Amino acid sequence: MARYAHIVGWGKYLPERVLTNGELEKLVNTSDDWIQTRTGILQRHIADPKETTSALAVKAGRQALQVAGLSPRRLELIIVATISPDHIFPATACWVQDALGASHAVAFDLNAGCSGFVYALDVARHLIVAGAYKNVLVVGAEVMSRFLDWEDRSTCVLFGDGAGAVVLAASNAPGGVLACSLGADGSGGNMLLIPAGGSRLPANEETLARRQHFVKMNGREVYRFATHILPRSTREVLGKAGLELEDVELLIPHQANQRITLSAAKSLGFGEERVFSNVSRYGNTSAASIPIALCEAIEEGKVKPGDHIVLVGFGAGLTWGAALLQWSEVPLRAKPSPARRTLARLIYPWANLRSGLLRLYRRLDAIWCALVKRLAQLIGKAR
Repeated sequence: MARYAHIVGWGKYLPERVLTNGELEKLVNTSDDWIQTRTGILQRHIADPKETTSALAVKAGRQALQVAGLSPRRLELIIVATISPDHIFPATACWVQDALGASHAVAFDLNAGCSGFVYALDVARHLIVAGAYKNVLVVGAEVMSRFLDWEDRSTCVLFGDGAGAVVLAASNAPGGVLACSLGADGSGGNMLLIPAGGSRLPANEETLARRQHFVKMNGREVYRFATHILPRSTREVLGKAGLELEDVELLIPHQANQRITLSAAKSLGFGEERVFSNVSRYGNTSAASIPIALCEAIEEGKVKPGDHIVLVGFGAGLTWGAALLQWSEVPLRAKPSPARRTLARLIYPWANLRSGLLRLYRRLDAIWCALVKRLAQLIGKAR
């Protein structure tokens, strides 16, 4: 029997702090008019100094699980798409898995730039269709503000922080993620990158002095690439599913720049009512932008059962990707009873307690092993 991967839960999280264009005028040589004219951005959300990418991902993930009516313990896989991880390693997804209490889930990160969420969605879809997993949490999460040069107006005005998540579940009902089309061109990798901090250019005094640990971008070339690849990728994914542009009710592009979105829409012949945009409120949240936009489109009633939706993005790498969804209401299970809802609220405090107990156990176990080893040495000397 055929298996399909359906989105059964969704959630988003935006940090409380809002940074307006007017505030940016005081930080860098720019203006509200300059930013709006070139990007369409009015404001962006910035994470609190104590908020990490995993913290944002956890909040979005909890929302998605709540909508799905799914316990974290039933998750089998967590994929976090990000280019601003908590650490180079371990994977941010592992912190998310621990915080959610998803003790049965495999967890890993995926780095495909701003295309990351679409890449992760395709990976999850294939694993579900192949029968490897039934319930998967896919998250796009970024704290880009930590990697911005606040003296570089060409980049710092563009990005914001946030997270979006979906729960994908296996079902025999047709629909869900129908097709995906991905691509990459590494020859354009130098167009958008953080030069230092990796094995090619390790951190040192010189890289710090040259501010090479911040995002660098060739804006003109990225713009040319984006306006070309978004329409092409959209057509490719529709071709895989045997559908036409006329069959698409809603296009949700990566929220990078309103001019790019309008250019792509014009090329595809889509009116404003068929293209979702929230870049004015959040700026470019990289891998988080598409799932955040999807959540808002659902909340605003722009997504209805049977609708065909295209998620399409581009990003560093260079990478690009599009996913075609046929929206459906496939309940994962019956709505939880009041008792189950009360129990669900206890899951996350228990997850924190469990995590602390496991850390304590490891410390005590290490101390015990050291004592046993030392005792064996003393006995050996006494003999």
